[in-house]
Amino acid sequence: MKVLIFGATGMVGQGVLRECLLDPEVTQVLSLGRRPTGIQHPKLREIIHTDLYDYSNIESELTGVDACFYCLGVSSVGMKEADYARISYDMTLAAAQVLARLNPNMVFTYVSGAGTDSTEKGAVMWARVKGKTENALLRLPLRAYMFRPGIIQPLHGVRSKTRLYQFFYTLAAPLFPIFRAIFPHQITTTEQVGKAMLIVARRGSDKKLLESKDIVTLR
Repeated sequence: MKVLIFGATGMVGQGVLRECLLDPEVTQVLSLGRRPTGIQHPKLREIIHTDLYDYSNIESELTGVDACFYCLGVSSVGMKEADYARISYDMTLAAAQVLARLNPNMVFTYVSGAGTDSTEKGAVMWARVKGKTENALLRLPLRAYMFRPGIIQPLHGVRSKTRLYQFFYTLAAPLFPIFRAIFPHQITTTEQVGKAMLIVARRGSDKKLLESKDIVTLR
């Protein structure tokens, strides 16, 4: 299986990349982003591409892909809706539309979030934008799946690029086993998310929208 990862330097992307490199059925991993991951591995090939709205000059490198794990995203804190939508909606669709044309049978997994608003009409800005993005992806000629994790615990040295989030993860690390015991289906790990994406890439899922419980229980 040849997989393509967007956002491999982010927290979720780091975890997904790790699981892909460990998986014996994954023969090649393409990481596409503006910055290198800093990881060297025989299966990993990095495509450094600065314009994530235009892929016309690298389309030949994006063919033959079996699965795409789209883990790219930003926090909506302090952002206006138009600016957030340009990253969360426009950037995502720019990639997905090209991939749908080049690899119509591929699996496209999009990392959304718990609380995403499929109606696109709710009061929470980020949830509306994510819902709009999910709906647009599901209309494309792709085998698309939306992952909606809640709290994600970083494992195996994975770190968040957002200082505030990383501070929270470091502070909460000793408490995660307790949280997980109390809320077993609300907390996932970067390892669980990565493995769940690979399972969906291999055999699909009867659900197009996978909530935190679905991710945790997927085997």
